[in-house]
Amino acid sequence: MPLSFYLSAAHKSSGKTVISLGLCAAFKQKSLNVQTFKKGPDYIDPIWLSKASGNPCYNLDFYNMTDNEIIQLYQNQSLNSDIDIIEGNKGLFDGMSVAGGDANADLAKLLMTPVILVIDSTGITRGVAPLLSGYQVFDKEINIAGVILNKVASERHESKLIQAINYYTDIPVLGCIRRSKALIIDERHLGLIPVNETPQSQTFIKKVTNIITDQVDLNTLVDFNCIKSNKKIINTYTNINTIKEKIIIAIAKDAVFNFYYQDDLDKFESLGVKIKYFDTLKDNNLPICDGLFIGGGFPEMQLEALNANQSLLVDIKTKIEQDLPTYVECGGLMYLTNSITHNKKTYSMMGVIDADTYMMSKPVGRGYVELEPTDKHCWAGVSKHIYAHEFHYSKLKNISSNTRYAFNVLRGVGVNNKFDGIMKYNLLASYTHLHNVANNAWVIQFVNFINKVKKQEL
Repeated sequence: MPLSFYLSAAHKSSGKTVISLGLCAAFKQKSLNVQTFKKGPDYIDPIWLSKASGNPCYNLDFYNMTDNEIIQLYQNQSLNSDIDIIEGNKGLFDGMSVAGGDANADLAKLLMTPVILVIDSTGITRGVAPLLSGYQVFDKEINIAGVILNKVASERHESKLIQAINYYTDIPVLGCIRRSKALIIDERHLGLIPVNETPQSQTFIKKVTNIITDQVDLNTLVDFNCIKSNKKIINTYTNINTIKEKIIIAIAKDAVFNFYYQDDLDKFESLGVKIKYFDTLKDNNLPICDGLFIGGGFPEMQLEALNANQSLLVDIKTKIEQDLPTYVECGGLMYLTNSITHNKKTYSMMGVIDADTYMMSKPVGRGYVELEPTDKHCWAGVSKHIYAHEFHYSKLKNISSNTRYAFNVLRGVGVNNKFDGIMKYNLLASYTHLHNVANNAWVIQFVNFINKVKKQEL
């Protein structure tokens, strides 16, 4: 059985991700096969974790996955790993429900994984003891196996913290990481800057790795007796079968569009779909394909370059207008509108969707959503209630009055607080990020739609 631990904290922005990156790369340097997981609907942290570990990172989310789905995904992706690192979101006990059940602590218990608590020690000394004691007492089923003290100011500060923890608790201190500008990743409105936008990302990870190796007791971490869950796995995808006819799906994956759930991409391939990745900044034409998928990202950061690649804009628009089955999310939706305005500058985009995108200074839609399909939805077999998420600082204006929508928004914002999923030709464009789970098998629905269109063309 591989070793495993859950990296959590008392609150968000404690430095979990940077420490996770350093641990991943440090264990990788020891020739260990590291598998990472991220709790919740996060795209950016998993991209960084994948870069550091050398393996794709997978999301585990109580909101749209059952307990058995979470266990199944976790165990399946851990089969060949030497060590698993699960990075939490926010604080150890933070979740949607005041009664618990969906917090990091609950995920750690579900997966029977010991917790390593990262504590931002800024401005605290003896007070760290009641904080840790309180966390132990709050839920005695949680195994807080160690603590890593982050942003330690000095040797004297470190000594006071360790003395307090050793005197009042039985939690071992696994590391004391000094405050350093070298451990800071620039942030944007959704969190860290994506690794695909950071040219020196590998250099940064190397610096972090050296610091973590020097200031964290890796040998103690590896010595943990972390036994995996023996819970019975239930097949939650019995409704999904391998497709009979080979189809090709083109997927944008580059410095702009890189927000994809890894298990969604895996599901396409498990169905026998051939994926052709393309670069919206460099490629002049869309690959030969039967369907198109453009996920989320930050197109507002590359507007000039996207606009300059007119040949690809025209080619994609032409193919969509010729009824190429297409699904786009968030950043992909923005890319297909008439224009995007950011920092008082407007750039023309594809013009498939008759609306204009405006970047706002505050979040427009941020968090979990609940959707129900309208009777106009073009895919078959869509669930009556879809649980997913949205994260966007943009909004659409000048939307055509003839716009058709695939979803009613029961929770969240979507396109206009009432609807999401703009439909035109064989296009579905949504602000919502879908996750292929038992209650929302969108991958097979999209693949079946592609096959239906192909048959109609014969």
